[in-house]
Amino acid sequence: MDTQIALRGKPKRLAVLDYGLFEVHAGPRTIGICGFVIETDAGEIVLIDTGFPEKYARDAEAATVEDALGSFGRVLSVTPDNMPDAQLALLGMAKSDVTLMIQSHTHIDHVGHMAGFPHTPILMSAAERALPRPLYWSGKQAMEWPEATYHLVDADMTLGADFEVLHCPGHAPGQLAFMVRLPETGWVLLTSDAISRASEIDEKFAGSWDVDQAIHHGDRLMALANEHDALVIYGHSPEQWPTLKKAPDWFT
Repeated sequence: MDTQIALRGKPKRLAVLDYGLFEVHAGPRTIGICGFVIETDAGEIVLIDTGFPEKYARDAEAATVEDALGSFGRVLSVTPDNMPDAQLALLGMAKSDVTLMIQSHTHIDHVGHMAGFPHTPILMSAAERALPRPLYWSGKQAMEWPEATYHLVDADMTLGADFEVLHCPGHAPGQLAFMVRLPETGWVLLTSDAISRASEIDEKFAGSWDVDQAIHHGDRLMALANEHDALVIYGHSPEQWPTLKKAPDWFT
């Protein structure tokens, strides 16, 4: 594990970024595509995940055909307003303000703009960075790894005071989740796709890359949330997403 990176400050506020809407055929269910910005009291800006590739905002139908994504679902709404630049602008920020990017994992709806922050170090799992290319979708692996300074995780780590990075392989080989403590809200658990929605726990994480690990880490994350009385923000919850506070609003 690379431990050469650490935040100076504590989390001060957290914003949920809206990267668009997608309909999964299974269910069917409509899910939000989310990212996060965490600002510390030292002025550091951490961006977690970057949404779909920009080609989906230009022509979602053509991009879906190109990536053969239609076998899984369909894009309902991914527009220029759902791109990282526009979402950061809602918070009064620009790409150049981001001091650290974290990739929770490298599926298509999380990794689309990984190359869009060329001077920003990237924190991600060692297991996925060791692959020839990001996971992307259904074995296509259409993206190259961008030139960047990478900090690699293969176990839980403390990124800074009140900011825990949790190594939770299961949904993907290098899935990460996050626990941050905010001044007013208290602890917040960002499950990412380690638990995409609450019902996934009862469904025993069917379809995961490694079901047994997904179950183990799902149980572990919920135990942590209960222990810390944490607000849980799921990765793709159809029920939670419509009511979730999003940028430009902050959790503080």
